[in-house]
Amino acid sequence: MRELLTHAERIAALLKERKETVAVVESSAGGLITAALLAIPGASAYCLGGMVVYTRQAWEALRDFDEKLLEGYRSATEQNALIRARLARDRFGASWGIGETGAAGPTGNRYGDPAGHACLAVSGRKEISITLRTGSDDRLANMHTFGAAALRLLEQSLGSRKKRSANNARRK
Repeated sequence: MRELLTHAERIAALLKERKETVAVVESSAGGLITAALLAIPGASAYCLGGMVVYTRQAWEALRDFDEKLLEGYRSATEQNALIRARLARDRFGASWGIGETGAAGPTGNRYGDPAGHACLAVSGRKEISITLRTGSDDRLANMHTFGAAALRLLEQSLGSRKKRSANNARRK
């Protein structure tokens, strides 16, 4: 969890400085992404919440769920992770959304993806999605790796304070 907290601290500082917010829809990370964001004091200023949408029943429990929401993309794909990130951003009214979906292990998923496979996405001023494969069937280690990778992806999307300061200096 320490690695997740390191990223969450930097994300918290950037989001608070910019008066921006984040929300999460995750699956195989099991809530670790949201937990890391909430573990930083003052989280209510930037983290609006998260959902673990792990099963088909979880999707169907969402308010106004319609199969069209998934745009035909199955779980554990970059497109599905992006749908989750957009859903988090839109439903929570956040500046940024994080989406995560995959197969933590010890076995793969029903689609043939191996354990250690995850797709991650961020939706905000820009959108990005990636696929991660750890090559491991260690469920807990994969969950932490997925969470850390999702937080790194958001952190990269936010950029650094130095970049922002340099951009502001050029505008003056």
